[in-house]
Amino acid sequence: MAGKKVLIVYAHQEPKSFNGSLLKIAVEELTKQGCSVTVSDLYAMQFEPRATRNDIVGPLRNSEAFNYGVETWEAYKRGGLSKDVVEEQKKVQEADLLIFQFPLFWFNMPAILKGWMDRVLVQGFAYDLSKAYDGGLLQHGIMHFCGVKVLEPHICYAPENVSEEKRKEMLTAWTQRLKTLWKEEPIDCSPEWYFK
Repeated sequence: MAGKKVLIVYAHQEPKSFNGSLLKIAVEELTKQGCSVTVSDLYAMQFEPRATRNDIVGPLRNSEAFNYGVETWEAYKRGGLSKDVVEEQKKVQEADLLIFQFPLFWFNMPAILKGWMDRVLVQGFAYDLSKAYDGGLLQHGIMHFCGVKVLEPHICYAPENVSEEKRKEMLTAWTQRLKTLWKEEPIDCSPEWYFK
C-alpha cells in the first residue's frame, strides 16, 4: 500500500535466524508495495528493557516513593521522558502498521520486547487509564488496550524443529500474507467468556 508507514519492532539476537528471515521478507515485500519501513531492532539498538527512574528527565513527582506508572505519566504530560523512549513513541505515532517480530520464550515475548512495551507504551501516550475499567479493557491484551486494531497473529510453529522445506513454506506463507495485509479486518480481541 503505497505511502503507508510501517514500524517493525524486532526482538531477536541473531540476524541469520528464522526470525531474521521473516524480518527481511517483511522489509522487502512492504518496500516493494511502496511502504516506508522502519525497523526497531531492539538487540542491535541495545534497547534498555528495564523500566527505571532513568526514563524520567527532570524532577520526580514523588522522590520519596518511586511509582513508575505515575512518574512516566507525569513525565509524558510535561515532555519529560528519556530520549530513547520519545524516539520510539515517535515511530509508533507515525506508523500506519505495527509488526512485532519475535520468537516465543516460555510462551511469551522476549524480555527485551516486554521492556519496550513497558517503557514506550506509557499512560498518556498509549492509553488513558481513567477509562480502562469502564469497558473491561484490561482483559483485551496490550495492543487492544492501547487502542490498536489487532490483526490475526502470524505464527510459525517451531521452525527450528522442521525441515528446510517446511521453513521455506513458512517464509512463503508470510510473503503471501504481506501482499494482502492491508485488506485484512481486525480480529475481535474480546474473549467469549468475557460476555457470559
